[in-house]
Amino acid sequence: DNSLQKTSALYFPDALDTFIPPNTLNLSSFTKLMKKLQEIHPGTSREKIIDALLQVRTNNKGILSGLSINSIVKRTSLIL
Repeated sequence: DNSLQKTSALYFPDALDTFIPPNTLNLSSFTKLMKKLQEIHPGTSREKIIDALLQVRTNNKGILSGLSINSIVKRTSLIL
């Protein structure tokens, strides 16, 4: 059965239809990141925060794994 090979992305239903590749963030990490970023940037929309997170991922060779949550928060905050 090659059903695992067909799974190309992990979907976060409350993330405005944003797809994040497997092994990039788990749901718990994503939730922590969003909570911290929304606390730091209360006037910023969820969509803009997600766009900034995706830019951080792009700037880091397409991956977030290996970066601490604090590092991701700092990099995202610089973009925002």
